[in-house]
Amino acid sequence: MSNTPKKPSCETLISLFPDPFVIIDRQFQIVAANQKYRDHYKQEDIVGKHCYEVSHGIDRPCSQNGEHCPLEEVVQTGKPTSVMHIHCNCDHEEHVQLSAAPIFDDDGNVQYMGESIQPVSEEPENEQVLLGRSKAALRLMSILYRVAPTSSTVLLLGESGVGKDCAARYVHQNSSRADENFVVVDCGVLGENMIESELFGHEKGAFTGANKLKIGLFESADKGTLFIDEIGELPLHLQTKLLRVLETGTIRRLGGNDYIDVDVRIIAATNREPQQMIKDKTFREDLYYRLCAFPVNLPPLRSRKGDIPLLAESFLKHMEEGESQIPLSPEVIEKLLSYEYPGNIRELKNIIERALILSAGTPIMSDFLVFEHEQEGFVVNETPSRYSPTAKRTGTSRLSRDEVLKAVEKCGGHRSQAALMLGVSERTIYRHLKD
Repeated sequence: MSNTPKKPSCETLISLFPDPFVIIDRQFQIVAANQKYRDHYKQEDIVGKHCYEVSHGIDRPCSQNGEHCPLEEVVQTGKPTSVMHIHCNCDHEEHVQLSAAPIFDDDGNVQYMGESIQPVSEEPENEQVLLGRSKAALRLMSILYRVAPTSSTVLLLGESGVGKDCAARYVHQNSSRADENFVVVDCGVLGENMIESELFGHEKGAFTGANKLKIGLFESADKGTLFIDEIGELPLHLQTKLLRVLETGTIRRLGGNDYIDVDVRIIAATNREPQQMIKDKTFREDLYYRLCAFPVNLPPLRSRKGDIPLLAESFLKHMEEGESQIPLSPEVIEKLLSYEYPGNIRELKNIIERALILSAGTPIMSDFLVFEHEQEGFVVNETPSRYSPTAKRTGTSRLSRDEVLKAVEKCGGHRSQAALMLGVSERTIYRHLKD
């Protein structure tokens, strides 16, 4: 009788994985899955099913449904990969991070793929920048999710309104510093003297008016994260001080002599082109390379238009009485998709909020969507509660008593909404009501 110990089975080995884990063959069929995987998808009878049936509830590979397929990449490259997907878990959808690796046969060919799954928590504070099904949105979330647990400095790049502040908060919330302070400084709204005092603090008597000690934002963010927004507006001499902090981990208050140790993760953001700023000598090259340990480009909304309906309805969910407007009509969605959004996600949110006010409790219609170049005022059309972005009401177009009463009634008694509906001031509405 042989005393050779019995080798552990595949099921025994994959049961040791802490996350849901599955092994898939080249034909997309599941050949083994641990209990965590079965529990996650609430299915026991999984072996033999196609992976896209279980995780997506569809009858074709996910690459034919607009998502990047890790199996196809692993088979093609023979290398591990990591992607973000949207999976259908029982009665709801969730973002998951997939880590996939090839399993080779004796000849060195990819025979199977091993895949672990990590659900991504979605905090309400992250707002809507990380929502979406587009490849651009999923890639962005995957990148942020991967850098979040590290200690790397992150530089967020992108146009104004793409959601760099929300991305920074997401990185903080998914890091080991999530329980510590997340401190924000916007260099674009502070004067040069204020930025220095805000960042580094000052001692009592450091300058005229400094009648007490002030703790700066670096000290406030100790053990946490400091988000420096619009870092391109930081004056050159403060860029030098910031570089010193990054290199030494110490700061010195204005008017102080002692250096103070700080343990702060820096996330910086700018809507300007760093390389051009370096050429213009308005930004230090050495500071740029310090900040650029992990650059992340946030895509403009026009490059992820497929996400606009989801974003718009998500904004409505967070607005008073907005949830009753969901789902938006095809005509409204069609008009939303026709615009290029130079102000990106922030502009979309403004458009939706404006449309909700104009709707005054009635269903949002395409006429209520007022884009930036159309904001010259609103007048009521012949059809009640239908608006068009045309010129404001002139003195020769007098309001009738019935018009005012109907508008106020339709707006539930809100004079400001009625004024916006009729294209006049709130004072005008009040005068008519008084009469």
